[in-house]
Amino acid sequence: MPFVKLQKNKAYFKRYQVKYRRRREGKTDYYARKRLIVQAKNKYNAPKYRLVVRFTNTDIVCQVVYAKIQGDAVLAAAYSHELPRYGIKVGLTNWAAAYATGLLVARRVLAKMGLADKYEGFPEIDGSVEEVEALEDGPRPFKAFLDVGLKNTTTGSKVFAAMKGASDGGVFVPHSERRFPGFDPESKELDAETLRNYIYGGHVAEYMRSLKEEDEERFKAQFARFIKVGVSADDLEGMYAGAHKAIRADPSAKPTAKTTTHKRRNQRPLNAKQRKDRVRQKIEAFKATLE
Repeated sequence: MPFVKLQKNKAYFKRYQVKYRRRREGKTDYYARKRLIVQAKNKYNAPKYRLVVRFTNTDIVCQVVYAKIQGDAVLAAAYSHELPRYGIKVGLTNWAAAYATGLLVARRVLAKMGLADKYEGFPEIDGSVEEVEALEDGPRPFKAFLDVGLKNTTTGSKVFAAMKGASDGGVFVPHSERRFPGFDPESKELDAETLRNYIYGGHVAEYMRSLKEEDEERFKAQFARFIKVGVSADDLEGMYAGAHKAIRADPSAKPTAKTTTHKRRNQRPLNAKQRKDRVRQKIEAFKATLE
């Protein structure tokens, strides 16, 4: 038998270094994170802001975050479960909802920084892609870089919906038009009408109509929540347009009232006086049994 070198010997294990915890858990891409948080030395500890977009099964999370030695600090946040307050009662995880959530976090952070009046963004939505430009006689726009986490940056992804909403809301997010729905990789051009259609939920409305014609039972099952609140395919564009106006009118966060009360499941511990009294009662009870 030929000689086989032992690779994983004692020296190997003594020198072995485990990866970061969030890398072991598969939660953080540190290669991307390093490039998102490292700031130029000549900017003297100025925060480098990130537009963090994350998706769950039932919610969309948009946060403006900057890194500190102690960990990340959140400057402003918006969630799609806040959208019913602005008129969007159903479809809180689709493309149009992601756009509205991005718009909400943008207006919220600009109001916090005192830039809401100076940078209104692009209220008229026509599907064109524009970036916020600095004023000649005013402060520069609030700048944030898109942080997609581990999500694949495929063309038409919902992370770019949130980015588009934040950009239209007045935050300067460096980007191009290549990953928006409607972009043709062959002609290198963006179909603005397709992008506008997605922002106003036109693709959802089109699917609602086609599914209702093909299989009404499946339509009733799949869009049961839409039917319950009385939202039809023709109502979607007006619903989203009204929500955009409402967000710009009042982007402030509204704290939710906590109605749940904590139920104590274990017995409250007795103090010294109560313990002595308990012992006394036991002694008296025992004496009473002897009589």
